Amino acid sequence: QVQLVESGGGLVQAGGSLRLSCAASGRTFGTYAMGWFRQAPGQERELVAAISWHGARTYYVDSVKGRFTIYRDNANTVHLQMNSLKPEDTAVYYCAAAPDYCSGYGCYATDAKYDYWGQGTQVTVSS
Repeated sequence: QVQLVESGGGLVQAGGSLRLSCAASGRTFGTYAMGWFRQAPGQERELVAAISWHGARTYYVDSVKGRFTIYRDNANTVHLQMNSLKPEDTAVYYCAAAPDYCSGYGCYATDAKYDYWGQGTQVTVSS
């Protein structure tokens, strides 16, 4: 059974940092891109960051560029380092995996391309 399990969420003050981790199991994700999405109450889910299967390409939504970094330890582990957090970063963050046929943020942002999803981890940034 394939599982993606997120960890590392929590409550942090504005300006602080968190590192989210996603551990995948049940198969090898060596040819899969990995993405971090988030959804705040009353808002649509959006792609925060994505990384290609080989880790050489990364993509970010404009609002987190320069503050967040996505990286992979290996085929099945991906992290999202979040610095200089803002209250507007408050959301449930989801890890997802997609067969990597994409190039460009727009392609990776299409959540229908993702075959596997985690349950999500809450990130709350207080002002």
